[in-house]
Amino acid sequence: MTDTGQQLEGAPLIKPSSVEHPLFDAVIEGCRTVFDPEIPVNIYDLGLIYTIEINDENEVRVLMTLTAPGCPVAGEMPGWVAEAIEPLPGVKQVDVALVWEPPWGMDMMSDEARLELGFM
Repeated sequence: MTDTGQQLEGAPLIKPSSVEHPLFDAVIEGCRTVFDPEIPVNIYDLGLIYTIEINDENEVRVLMTLTAPGCPVAGEMPGWVAEAIEPLPGVKQVDVALVWEPPWGMDMMSDEARLELGFM
């Protein structure tokens, strides 16, 4: 997705991610180690991570959602995401916020996730 010539992350975009930050790719890989227990695909490729903000002090803020508000792991998944990112070299602090707007939809999945789940 492009906006004023810069690559932006988020599907759909809530706030721009810090795609230029040196820790951005490592944070994505951390997110990819977390799986929704009901779906055999990582939460990043499912499109549950809306925004990854990383400031100059290497403090990470993640805006994420779940596949449904009644998800049985709603209270646990933000902690799983924080636990996956906090140990990364250079990360000072992690804050994971759960948001419900916009609601998640299957169109937010990556092509890899669609393929894995048999939708392609």
